[in-house]
Amino acid sequence: MSHERTFVGLDVHAWSVVGHALDGLTGEVWQRKLSPDPEGILAWVSGLPQPVKVAYEAGPTGFGLARFLRGHGVACSVAAPSKLQRPSGDRVKTDARDAEHLARLVKLDEIVEVTVPSVQQEAARDLVRAREDVRGDLMRARHRLSKLLLRQGVLWTGGQAWTGRHDVWLRSQRFDLVGRQLAFDSAYETMALTLDRRNRLDTAIIEMAEHSEYTDLVHRLGCLRGISTLTGFGLAVEVGDWTRFSGSTIGAFLAWCRPSTPRARHGRRGRSPRPGTAGARRLLVEAAWHHRKTYRNPGQVMRTRWDLAPAVARVRGHQGNQRLHQRWEGRCQMVCVNTSMEVRTDDDGCYGIEQGGAGGAGAA
Repeated sequence: MSHERTFVGLDVHAWSVVGHALDGLTGEVWQRKLSPDPEGILAWVSGLPQPVKVAYEAGPTGFGLARFLRGHGVACSVAAPSKLQRPSGDRVKTDARDAEHLARLVKLDEIVEVTVPSVQQEAARDLVRAREDVRGDLMRARHRLSKLLLRQGVLWTGGQAWTGRHDVWLRSQRFDLVGRQLAFDSAYETMALTLDRRNRLDTAIIEMAEHSEYTDLVHRLGCLRGISTLTGFGLAVEVGDWTRFSGSTIGAFLAWCRPSTPRARHGRRGRSPRPGTAGARRLLVEAAWHHRKTYRNPGQVMRTRWDLAPAVARVRGHQGNQRLHQRWEGRCQMVCVNTSMEVRTDDDGCYGIEQGGAGGAGAA
């Protein structure tokens, strides 16, 4: 049961903050338009009847305000926007009405909170997402370069693309027309610079993974095939606190479920919903494809990663690798993809390794 007297909803934007406070004892209401300065918000909240509970929606302004208020002894929660209950007939949306709506939800204890990461955790997440952005930039730069050559009938036939030999071949290309040569040089330069950015971020992530609060978790996740240091660190950062999930609920966090719509009920599935982190889903899908190959005994690379993990995590990893490969056998390719996306988060997948390595769910 809540013991706060005043309930405050804040509609936070980059240049303004609208506050709505509701006294749960007298019913008195206060409204104020504030600057985004945390000091000014704290001063207004401190002048309200105490104790106070504050909430605002998660958004592009980040978690700095929540950390600041909590650091000064104010109970502050960050609400998940997709979980806010709103009457179906309420179609007028203004800053003042949003703040009032939040205040009423806080009073009713109907706020679904998101986890507020620490400054260090958020910095690690920013690094991982910066690398994810650069990966997409590199893919697009390579596509533009290869399609520019394809339009001129220039094809690489020397094996796998984007290797050292392929790069030497690219740098040897010359065109008679000045405009075409300039376009090629620009596309190649963009690709090369983007590749260098990605490599620098990879090095930074590997260094952070070896000397951070996520080091032990990354080593345990590395007991599964398809999860290298980069993948393990990305999953650890995106999921955050693994203890808040079970093997059956972590899939909902990652939004594996397809939308239940009339089209879906008639066999036409829609795209995956927006909740969850797209980066974590991509990492899991790519890791799942590694389980297509037959698994008998771990190779040298896998054994090297196993040496860094606890014994119980190695056992869980070996069992999980065997089971995840079995899910591939006897299935068509499309079914395998969908199944692998599901089993990566079951009790023998990433969640089981993390919990097992920590002495949690079933090491046997």
